[in-house]
Parts: sequence; C-alpha cells; structure tokens
Amino acid sequence: MPTDLQVADPSALGFDPVRLQRIDEFIRTRYLDTGLYPGFTLLISRRGEIAHLSTQGHRSVERAEPMTVDTLVRIFSMTKPITSVAMLALYEEGLYRLEDPVSMFIPSFSDLRVWEDGNPDNFTTSFPEREMIVRDLFTHTSGLTYGFMKRHPVDSMYRRRGIDGGGAKLDDWVESLAEIPLVFSPGSQWSYSVATDVLGRLVEVISGLPFDQFLSERIFQPLGMTDTSFAVGDDDADRLASLYTVPSMSPFPVPEGAEGDDKLLLDDSGPDSQYRRPPLFLSGGGGLVSTVGDYHRFTQMLLGGGALDGQRVLGRKTIEYATSNHLPGGGDLASMGQAVFSETTYEGIGFGLGFSVVLDPAAAQVITSPGVYGWGGAASTLFWIDPDEELAVVGLTQLLPSSAYPIREELRPLVYSALVD
Repeated sequence: MPTDLQVADPSALGFDPVRLQRIDEFIRTRYLDTGLYPGFTLLISRRGEIAHLSTQGHRSVERAEPMTVDTLVRIFSMTKPITSVAMLALYEEGLYRLEDPVSMFIPSFSDLRVWEDGNPDNFTTSFPEREMIVRDLFTHTSGLTYGFMKRHPVDSMYRRRGIDGGGAKLDDWVESLAEIPLVFSPGSQWSYSVATDVLGRLVEVISGLPFDQFLSERIFQPLGMTDTSFAVGDDDADRLASLYTVPSMSPFPVPEGAEGDDKLLLDDSGPDSQYRRPPLFLSGGGGLVSTVGDYHRFTQMLLGGGALDGQRVLGRKTIEYATSNHLPGGGDLASMGQAVFSETTYEGIGFGLGFSVVLDPAAAQVITSPGVYGWGGAASTLFWIDPDEELAVVGLTQLLPSSAYPIREELRPLVYSALVD
C-alpha cells in the first residue's frame, strides 16, 4: 500500500481551504446522504503535493465498511491511459510507428471489412478506405465498437460473441474480433470502443511479454503502484469495494426483476467476485483494480514529464505529444460524428493518444483550462490533469454507469473555484 499520502497546507499550494471543504459537503449532501453513491474518495494535488484528500461514505453499504484511502476500486476505463502509456513506452524504443498497419502485428486484421447493410445474420460489407493503423487504436478512430452501445447491428454481433466480456485469452479474443465487421472505415469517425484492449495485445506482441507482466515491470513497479493489478488476492479482499449499479441504466446484466433508479449491489469482495481471481482476459480497456494513492502516483508521473521519484517511464516530449489533439483537422469529438456513449462530453473536447483533451472550455461549457487531459471509468471514477496549473484530480466511487449522474461536470467548477493563487 502507498505510504506517502501526506496532505500539505492547501493555502501554500494556492487553494482556499474553506472552498475545498465545500467540495466534500457537496458530495456528501448531493450523493451520499441521498444514497446515490455508496462512498467517494477525492484527491486534489498541485505542484507535486496533495492539497486535499477526503474519504466519505462506504466501500460496502451492506457491511457498513467505511471508504478509506486504501480501498481498492474497479477503475474500468481508467485502465485505458495506463495501457496507452505502456504502448507509448514501446513507441519510444522505435519498435513501431503510429502509421504502421495493425496487421503488421496481428495478421488477421489484414482482412477486415466495413459493415454496409443488412442484419447480424445476413449482411454485406466493403473494403475499408484504408487499413487500420496503430494511431487509430489510440484515438478510437479504428471502426471498432462496444457491444453495450446497442446502436448498430455490429454491436449486436459483439454481444453474441461475448466481445465486451472477454471470456478468452487476449490473443484468442483478438482473433475473434477480427471476424466481425468494422462499423466505419478507420480514421473517418470517432467511436468509443474496445480499441484499447487491442493495444494491450499489441503490447504483448511487440514486447514479447504477457500484458500484465509488462505493466508490472514497466509501470507499476517503477512507480510504486503496489495496489494496481487485474485481481485482488485473499490478503487484500477486505479492502475491495462493492460495486453498485442503477438497474434502469446498467450497461451490465442485473438480476432478474431488478429495476428502478435505486442503487443495486452488483458485485462485492466475496470469493465469487470475478476480481478475486486472475482473469483469463487481460483487459487493457477496463480490467484493473487500483487505489487513490496508486492512481495519484500515475498522475504525478504524467505531470512530472514522465518520471516520478527518479524513475522514468516516458520522456517529456512523448507526454506532450500524446496529450495533444490528434483528431483530423484539429477538430473536437462533436466534429467526428458517432454521438455514442463516452466517458466525456463531445463539444470542445479533442482526443490524443489515450486521453481526452480540452480544446475550448467555452464550447465544453465547464470551467477548465485548455490542454487539460484525463479520462474516467464506467463506475463513475474520474481523473484529470491540468499542466498549466500543475494540478491533478482523482475521484473514486463504485456506481455503474458513469452517465447516471453529472459528477464530473459538477466537480470542475468546485475544484477550480477553490484555486485562488
């Protein structure tokens, strides 16, 4: 467990302490007292020091166990930036180019087709305008999708094949994915997808190491992220938070008869939890468990230009490049069509190599800074980094889906209004 979570004097870091405390009050009255969230942990850091750290509510409502700084949570899609960093480390070694076809590393991807018309049982396809390249996987312009979107016949094909749920080793999973048409020609649109899971497979192919071993050796061990992994062992099971969902909005199956907007227990820390055993499918798109201390260290590495406590993971210019907008013509997500579910809003937001990037705060309709980057997870977890302000924010809870409540948009003005210097 991380041991260095000392909180500095917020005034010395440019924050108004009273305004910081009203963030906790807002979370408590809006989300905890009303029973919307089980618990919430918030960490705000600036200039390399923690200005605010709070835990409220419960990690298990049923067992009345409080949320603590060492609580383990399913970070779901906050796994994606970690996977992207792993691939960027290999990019720095000259082992691939962003414009390389994915088929160079996964030969079955050389025969991908694009959906044209029909239904999942009888359909026509066409050749893509160009091959899928590695950059497309980073930027979610690959033509891949998610089955839970339920907006396109290809989504249904994903659900039939169990693509979203994994259910196979990463190499076999990728081969199954190659048999399903793309939703659009690579590079032509933006759509949130399993693309980062494919990046995880590329890490294996290019490095020659199992994905989890590469993450451990190249990211987790150097950064001291001792609580971040794909599974929770018996010794740490009591720290794993329970996972809840809103049945009427749940992207995952709920028990028969479950309905309504009251949160429902979906998974706990018991031996039947899928997180209590090493998974067959190592999901680079959403499989990790972590703590606020560990993810804080990840953000500090990014803010530190790729290094933390003398351990370098990436070069400074790589991070600057990855967190710039890579969408065609410098456009925002709204300009790329495909208004599907995502962990971010679309207007005024671009996308880099694994991170959303704020292009225009006014268009995004939220107080923030140009150049802020970050992402979130399906269980309403979040993080963002503001390089200009040397600021990082990590928020953790465990409620599916993240679209249930607007906590991300609400936290921005609360945090920035507390920044007075």
